[in-house]
Order: sequence, then structure tokens, then C-alpha cells
Amino acid sequence: MTYTTPPALLADRFKTLRYDEEQGAVVVLNRRTYPFQTEFVTLRTVEEVARAIEDMTVQGGPPLAYVAGLGLAMAARDLEASTTRQAVYLEQVAKRLLATRPTADDLNHLIPAALAVAHEALREGREPFQPTLDFVNSEIERGNTVSRRCGQHAARLLSDGDQILTHCIAGAALCWMLWTAKEQGKQVTLVGCETRPYFQGARLTAASAQEMGIPFKLITDGMSAHLMSEGKLDKFICAADRITLDGHITNKIGTLQHAIAAHHFGKPFYVLGYDGPDPQTATGRDIPIEWRKPDEIFYAKGEDGTVRTAIHGIEGYYPAFDITPPHLISTIVTDKGIFAPHAIGEYRQMGDAAG
Repeated sequence: MTYTTPPALLADRFKTLRYDEEQGAVVVLNRRTYPFQTEFVTLRTVEEVARAIEDMTVQGGPPLAYVAGLGLAMAARDLEASTTRQAVYLEQVAKRLLATRPTADDLNHLIPAALAVAHEALREGREPFQPTLDFVNSEIERGNTVSRRCGQHAARLLSDGDQILTHCIAGAALCWMLWTAKEQGKQVTLVGCETRPYFQGARLTAASAQEMGIPFKLITDGMSAHLMSEGKLDKFICAADRITLDGHITNKIGTLQHAIAAHHFGKPFYVLGYDGPDPQTATGRDIPIEWRKPDEIFYAKGEDGTVRTAIHGIEGYYPAFDITPPHLISTIVTDKGIFAPHAIGEYRQMGDAAG
């Protein structure tokens, strides 16, 4: 079925992550099984929240940060208003949540900020749950606005007839970019890498494009250079889990090789940079790269996949992200506009985005 529905309303249809007041739990869409199964997972403890992030039930930098924030709020729910033991407990919860996935910077910003809100409530003798939950929900709404503005700016870079390579799932900004281009009368085709081992491109990106009526072509992760050499790809566009102040980006493993191919064949590489660089990360050397269990790549859909694709008795590497240097990037698109990679640090000096 094809939907002619803006990305925001598509997201509202599913409510892919939320705190459920009736159940007193965090409820998330299982991104490991979607779209073949639309399954929602109920997380009733902090440890369940942490494991859902670690085992890829929750995916994407902003979503995993939001779910972690909702988990922190849930931990604050049953605390009495006081200042010592409860504050220490919440710090332990925050530490556990921060340890789940180290590369994306959203988690490292949202959790300390939410913890500060909870601590302030405790210092003032108030129960910390509601102010913490309100803060996290406000961050979710802010993220929705950032995504829309980023995608609308990125649509300016598209031309009618473009065949656009993307890798993994670039999230809501990609959807807004495609939707805006469609509203402008531009006919584009999205070409997505399958993105092993969890196949985010083949499942999540493809489903998003299909729901908006955007033509989608699937390729394996190793095809992009050949297709660029034959003129079958015009642009490479992806998101970034972290952007440094000097214009390096980190994204799903495989991004670097697509960027190198695009640079070699003269194809522009645009990064959907959402709300800009991490002010605490100066350069690529400062980005922590998450290494996941090699066993996950031995299966078609991760460690618990039903089809093993590798023989037994071997070892493997699985860095979940790689780092692309600024000289391979054409522009970084944010909610505040479009920046050259070397100038992305100026984002922090600009005021709030308009629109």
C-alpha cells in the first residue's frame, strides 16, 4: 500500500516510542522485525530499556536517546521527593543507560540533561518523575522540528530525476527531504544499501520510501562504486551519528567506502546533520567507535537470525560505525541551513532556526 502522507503523520500513526501511563512502562516499536511484523515491546525496568538499546530493538541516534530518557523518567517515577539516596540511585541509572551505545552523541546530551532536571526536582522537594518525563517529551518534539527543517533544507539540493544513494536509515530528516522534493514536483529515486547485518536499508528505509510513494531500488553494500562508475547514482546522502567541530562524521559502518567512491567519481556527498556538531567532540580522533560482538555478522539478521551465513570456527570484526573525514563531504545540512564541512563549527554561533 502506498500512502500520500507527510512523515510527521506517518510517525504519529505508529507512535514508535512513548511512555505509556496506563502500563507504567516504555513502549517501543521493535525495529528488528519491522516492517515484516509490527511488534511493540513493553519495557518495565531500566535494565529492559538498556537491553533493548543494546540488542538493536531500538535503533538510530535520536530514538535510542529518547528511549533511554524515558527509561530514566520511569526510574524516577517511584522515588519520594528527597535529595540524597534517590539522587545517587538516578546517577547509577544514568550511568547504565549511557553505557549502552557510545558512538551517537544524542544519548550523551539527553541523559545528563534529563538527570539534571530530576536532580533539581529532588533538591526542591518535588517528585522528579513528571518534570523528567516532560523534559524528555519536549526533546522528542524538538527533534521532530529539527528533522523537518533539516529535510526541507536538504530538498533544495535535489534535482528532478536524481538517483540518490543512501546507507542504513537516515531517519526522519531523510523522509522530510523526500517528501518536500515530491511536493516540489521533483521525481527522485532512492537507492538503498541493504546494510548488513540488520538490513536497515532493505527493511526500514525501503518501507519509509514505499509509504511515501518514492521509488526505491535495493542494492547490496558493495555495489555503490560500480553503479557510480556507470552513472547510475547521482548523489550520496546519509545521516551522521556524530559530527565533530572540524567536520568529521561518524555513521553506520560502510559509509566511508561510499564516500570514497563518491569522491573518486565526482558525485556529491551530502550529510543530514540534524542539529549540528557535538560541541564536545573536536575531531574524528575523539569519536568512540562501538565494537559489537562478531557473532552478529555470522547471521543474516544479527545474532538471533534464523539463517547462519558463515561457517563455524572462524572469527570476525564488527565495528558498528566508521569515520568519514571532511574532505570527502560536500555539505552538511542542518535545521539551521547548509554548511561546508570545515565551517560546521559556526552552527553553534547561530541563533535558533526559523520556520
